[in-house]
Amino acid sequence: MPRVIPVGARSDNYMYIIAAGGGKAVAVDPYDVPKIKAAADKEGLSFSAVLTTHHHFDHAGGNKKFLETFLGTPVYGGSKEVEALTNEVKDGSTLSIGDLEIQCLHTPCHTQDSICYFVHDKTNPSEKAVFTGDTLFTGGCGRFFEGTAAEMHAALTKLGGLPDDTLLYNGHEYTAGNLAFGRHVDPQNAGIAKLKALVDKEQVTAGKSTIGDEKEWNVFMRLDSKPVQSATGETDTTKIMNKLRDMKNNFKA
Repeated sequence: MPRVIPVGARSDNYMYIIAAGGGKAVAVDPYDVPKIKAAADKEGLSFSAVLTTHHHFDHAGGNKKFLETFLGTPVYGGSKEVEALTNEVKDGSTLSIGDLEIQCLHTPCHTQDSICYFVHDKTNPSEKAVFTGDTLFTGGCGRFFEGTAAEMHAALTKLGGLPDDTLLYNGHEYTAGNLAFGRHVDPQNAGIAKLKALVDKEQVTAGKSTIGDEKEWNVFMRLDSKPVQSATGETDTTKIMNKLRDMKNNFKA
């Protein structure tokens, strides 16, 4: 994968810098502009674009200041609700920025304008990653603020269809809490033990797991498994997803 630099913001948000070749870079959800600028300057990178995963303030709220700092930079996002949007993208939209080929995946639920960005390096297409905002987390998924359980199931199914070796970069460091919930729901799953090893080893888990890993340990992507169905008392996928989210919302480790 092209070099990806996670940059923390607020208490647990992730912003990202994706190196695009030739000293150029793409910013993902650059909420804290001085901080992401300092990180880019340290790497000798200049920004060519902004990818916004959804309109919530902790992801899009730095876009206006970003444009004041980096004049003329295109800001991509899924709706006009995205602050300082210059280029609206749809499901299946593709972007070519430097060495990067970027596919836009519309994944409505957390917000209706949620976009995940599947990125690969044109010079080495085997290296790939997906930036999922607040749709898919390591071991979890986002709340259904503007959507339904059926929409989240569809979104995670779409992301699950990406190549298994796709690296995952999400919007928040929630992994320890997701591990605790996953262990509660599916304690005998060997994948949960792998997730625990990741949490124990890494303070920053972004980019340290793959879509294939998520299909092993993420209960929200395992709705057809017997332990998840038993924990929820449901067999219909939409009802399972809805019950899991309610359980997670009320879960105390």
